[in-house]
Order: sequence, then C-alpha cells, then structure tokens
Amino acid sequence: NLGTEPVAVERGMRIAQLVFQRVEAMELEEVAELPPSERGQGGFGSTGV
Repeated sequence: NLGTEPVAVERGMRIAQLVFQRVEAMELEEVAELPPSERGQGGFGSTGV
C-alpha cells in the first residue's frame, strides 16, 4: 500500500509473495598477495574491455 488511506487486511486475502532462490555456499581464503594476471599492474578497466 503506497497510498495514504488505510487498508483493511481480511482473512483469506492474498497479501504476500514468496520466491525461492538458490544461494551457493563457499569458503573464502584470505591471501597476503594476489598472483600476477594478464591485466598486469594496470588495474580495473585497463584491459580496454
């Protein structure tokens, strides 16, 4: 209800929606330094893509 008037919710009314979505479980590993990559030292957006 985005209006300013009150709305009465009565028994049997459909007022909600449920969505099931898969959430992948993963483990992260913290590293002190990242290995070299094709990007080199240019950083984000430096590949021209």
